[in-house]
Formats: sequence, C-alpha cells, structure tokens
Amino acid sequence: MKQVHTVVAGVVLASVAILMFGCSDMSHRDADTAVGAGAGGVAGAVLTGGSVLGTVGGAAVGGVVGNQVGK
Repeated sequence: MKQVHTVVAGVVLASVAILMFGCSDMSHRDADTAVGAGAGGVAGAVLTGGSVLGTVGGAAVGGVVGNQVGK
C-alpha cells in the first residue's frame, strides 16, 4: 500500500511541475486537457490500486473531459 502512495505522490508532483512550467504558452483549452488528463490519471491510479490500465483509462477520460470543459 505504501508503494501505491509513493507512486501517486510522484505522479502528482510530476504533474504539478509539468503544469507549472509546460503550460505557459498553451491555449486555455490545451491546459484544461492537460489538467484533466493528470487528474484523471491520478484518480484512476487511486481507484484501481495503481493498475496501469486504470491509470491510463483515467488519464484518457480526464483528458477528454478537460478538453470539452475548455471549449
């Protein structure tokens, strides 16, 4: 269980760093897509106990939701 928390914490920290430095020249919609994918990936990892499929599925769904919210 500690390994899952370590992985999730690493993903969150990496996502925050990417969002802080990587989204400066992105459009609002692109930034919303990236935030949605990051949040979805973290949620998918947490809900499925760190499963790769759950993480990737959560990131995909979160990216789509973020893209549509940013319309």
